[in-house]
Amino acid sequence: MENRNHILVEDCCRYYSIETSFVKTLGEQGLIELEYTNESYFIGHEQLSLLERYMHLHYDLDINMEGIEAISHLLEKVEALQTELRTLKSMIG
Repeated sequence: MENRNHILVEDCCRYYSIETSFVKTLGEQGLIELEYTNESYFIGHEQLSLLERYMHLHYDLDINMEGIEAISHLLEKVEALQTELRTLKSMIG
């Protein structure tokens, strides 16, 4: 079952051939946003690129959840610094 903006986590996991516990743990750790409605978890379409990133880290590179959290935190910092740098460059000239 899905609606326009969300996919049932079980359907998503079946499509990607991954465990639902992995996706739910990502949600519990705040790495992706899940919605809980009618006793089911749903993931938004806008979260799929993050899910794919974390899938690659976990399944392809064998990085555990703590490592994924650390990498995610560092990537957020890098993105914030890049945004700040662009802002400063635009102010200068």
